[in-house]
Amino acid sequence: MEPENPDRVDDGVPVGRIKTELRKRCWQALRDAGAARFPGVEGRIPNFVGAEAAAKRLAGHALFEGAATLKCNPDSPQRPVRHAALKAGKTVYMAVPKLAGAHPFLALDPAVIPPGKLWEASSIKGADAHGVPVALDAMRPIDLIVTGCVGITRRGARLGKGGGYSDLEFALLREHQLIDENVPVVTTLHPSQLVPDGGVPMTPHDVPLDWIFLPEETVMCSRPFARPEGVLGDDLEPAKRDAIPVLAGRRAAGEPDPTKD
Repeated sequence: MEPENPDRVDDGVPVGRIKTELRKRCWQALRDAGAARFPGVEGRIPNFVGAEAAAKRLAGHALFEGAATLKCNPDSPQRPVRHAALKAGKTVYMAVPKLAGAHPFLALDPAVIPPGKLWEASSIKGADAHGVPVALDAMRPIDLIVTGCVGITRRGARLGKGGGYSDLEFALLREHQLIDENVPVVTTLHPSQLVPDGGVPMTPHDVPLDWIFLPEETVMCSRPFARPEGVLGDDLEPAKRDAIPVLAGRRAAGEPDPTKD
């Protein structure tokens, strides 16, 4: 693995500003392709025409077939992936929104979900009804991570919707030894969401991807950059960090502890 990050943009423009503008271009590209689906694209991991075909391509891959346990994002375009996993008898973990609970993940176990309810359980609302909240120390090791993207390069540089929770979930799972640095991280998305290599700036907490599953193409990413080994406290604003129960009370290096004089 090379120490340099070939997707880091270093032209003096703040990374956040670059990513904000890039998201707008990706959302517009999906609209221009006529591939945007309800409920729209702005401000979200966008649902797209062909999501089912991309999910089918992923479900037929050896990475998916060999995984007993997945972590998957809760967004609409990956619902067919969650459904395919449940149908195949795999346990699916979904994060609680904004990790706002002492039990920050929901476990969906198809062994205890009625067979006729698997599609329902693959939705956000259905996961609340059929999933079981679990603490990190009660989770099983994860074999595969599926994440949503606003955009991505073929080298695996991911652009999310801006909240940072997907990267934070990865970091927490690493800290608790539920995954290692080489766990496969994949996505399904529309070809219009592909960004030229070098176009997505990457920071130390960003998690690069290994595979991209498009409706008619499978892309293996070269991923020439490292992944975070755990939560990087310096990258979290204190208010956001303290709103997450599993992180509340942590202090970044040099940050004063308000509970002490």
